[in-house]
Amino acid sequence: MPERIRIVIAKPGLDGHDRGAKVIARALRDAGMEVVYTGLHQTPEQIVQTVIQEDADAVGLSVLSGAHMTLFARTLELLEQQGVSDVVVFGGGIIPGPDIPDLERSGVAKIFTPGATMDEIVEWVRANVGARHVA
Repeated sequence: MPERIRIVIAKPGLDGHDRGAKVIARALRDAGMEVVYTGLHQTPEQIVQTVIQEDADAVGLSVLSGAHMTLFARTLELLEQQGVSDVVVFGGGIIPGPDIPDLERSGVAKIFTPGATMDEIVEWVRANVGARHVA
């Protein structure tokens, strides 16, 4: 039996609202995944260190502050600098539609916007992280 998918859910930056991140973390945990929630006000450096320490398969970033372009870019840059190429990066929050293609081109696998269902997120993680995890 393959190991469970291990995911870090993180709140980068100064955003102080974490209800959505906690709901996602619980939904993924209830779906049988191991979830590490970092808490509020994490720097990209702290997030990447947690991903490495926890040997995570994926990291989900929740950004509501408007700093998504900078925070995602810095997290991706640090993962690359640390030689971490096998972690799936996804995210969600208040992210304008026009920014999503740029985020995806930069290496973010998926952005979930308000209205995404827990089932949709869980199934996406299983299909995209799970496939990499058992491969």
